[in-house]
Amino acid sequence: MNALDILKYGHFTVLGSVKDLPEADWQTGGVCGVWSVKQIIAHLASFEQLLVEILENVSGSASGPVLERYKADILAFNDEEVTARQNLNAAQTMAEYETLQAQTMPLLAQIPAAQRRENGLLPWYGAEYDLDDFLVYTYYGHKREHCAQIAVFRDQIKR
Repeated sequence: MNALDILKYGHFTVLGSVKDLPEADWQTGGVCGVWSVKQIIAHLASFEQLLVEILENVSGSASGPVLERYKADILAFNDEEVTARQNLNAAQTMAEYETLQAQTMPLLAQIPAAQRRENGLLPWYGAEYDLDDFLVYTYYGHKREHCAQIAVFRDQIKR
């Protein structure tokens, strides 16, 4: 598996899902539960911020506050992170997502492939999993799921 490709193609999926979506449609709730497209992208931005901290941690930096909040209570993490971004408009939300996503690529490239494949590298995720597993399930799969929800929404509104 090429972890950099996993991140890249997950990101391209996000970009494609919102391409040319009018700003007014970003605010409509019900795309994923009560969330709008903007809230989904805010949620994905929070996961990009989380990944920056995880990759920094794997590279030797200490754990950060985002990772600690995520590990403490993922449901509260989701709600708090989306709420924290509620005053951003669609363009600002997307810009934050893209800025954070761009930070993940060089951080991941610094981690040797052999290290990314070490089971238990993220002990809080599970001893039987490696970083590559985490990226596939928590990032690529996660983005694909939310982008599918956006696609259904766009089909419904015919945009």
